Amino acid sequence: MFNRTMSNQGFIKVLYTAALLTVFHLPAHAAPALGAIRISSIAEQEIQVVNKNGQKEVSRVPVETAVPGDEIIYTTTFENIINKPTGNIVITNPVPNDTTFQDASGANTDITFSVDGGKQYATPDKLVVKTQNDETRAAVPADYTHVRWVYKGELGVGKISEISFRTVIK
Repeated sequence: MFNRTMSNQGFIKVLYTAALLTVFHLPAHAAPALGAIRISSIAEQEIQVVNKNGQKEVSRVPVETAVPGDEIIYTTTFENIINKPTGNIVITNPVPNDTTFQDASGANTDITFSVDGGKQYATPDKLVVKTQNDETRAAVPADYTHVRWVYKGELGVGKISEISFRTVIK
């Protein structure tokens, strides 16, 4: 859990560490060959810069400092590093504590979410949470604890793909 009283530098170290804790989940019965996929993660922020033509554009930079209200983009890149296509790729990321989930993307993937610490996953329309009154309500993105991407089909030899999600620091 993030401590709001820690320094910005300490805060971002914890945040960045959370981004690097990407879990590479593979069902045992359908897993790609051991060592088939190289995976890396990065936490970034979007900043406005002026290009050489004097026009403003958005650029992504690695997170150095972040404070409540800042949006962080977590990107996981995965690459097939063996000599044959590989499939059944499943990537799961925790939503860092003290952040609110915003959105997720990933080409050629099915995206599901968990609201129970990663025990069960479903599409947003099927997620429910219990209230303090022991009633249930539809889950909202702020309830998400994990994001899971299932890559459709096979990733070709030498091919690279990426998935990402955005959060806002509370």
